[in-house]
Amino acid sequence: MASDVVDKLRAGVRDVPDFPKKGIVFKDITPILSDPVLFRASIDLFLERCRGKKIDKIVGIDARGFLFGSTVAYELGVGFVPIRKRGKLPYKTEVAKYSLEYGEAEMEMHIDAMMAGEQIVLVDDLLATGGTSAAAAALIRKVGGHLLEAQFLIELQFLNGRRELEPTPVVSFLKY
Repeated sequence: MASDVVDKLRAGVRDVPDFPKKGIVFKDITPILSDPVLFRASIDLFLERCRGKKIDKIVGIDARGFLFGSTVAYELGVGFVPIRKRGKLPYKTEVAKYSLEYGEAEMEMHIDAMMAGEQIVLVDDLLATGGTSAAAAALIRKVGGHLLEAQFLIELQFLNGRRELEPTPVVSFLKY
């Protein structure tokens, strides 16, 4: 991964203080998404990590994980599985609870989203406390998927979220 690409992506991340609540500095990636060069560069980072691996499906977490994950799945020619906030999927689901740095919630995945033994890569925009990602990993395992790796555009290292995903390998491209 070229350091100039990482530097350009880092420059495209906007800090928004006190969002979604006081004391939190939100890492806003919408400037990256709206810039075709930066968006392509971010997708290319994920693709570089995935190439050469036997992957059956990419799993993306609601909502920004959908943007990266579905694009990566398309480029790799593999399936995409959405994990959504509870109550948003129309078919039978498995449910997992999770905590965020600013609250608690539940997420779900269709029970037939993957077959036992399928090789899965989890893709999301941000790793913070790791609660959301750990719940996604639990859902993947619950339906029999094998989680190869969790990949994130951004990691807030000071929150130690990667330890919530152990023993799954974690990759992040922009570290704060």
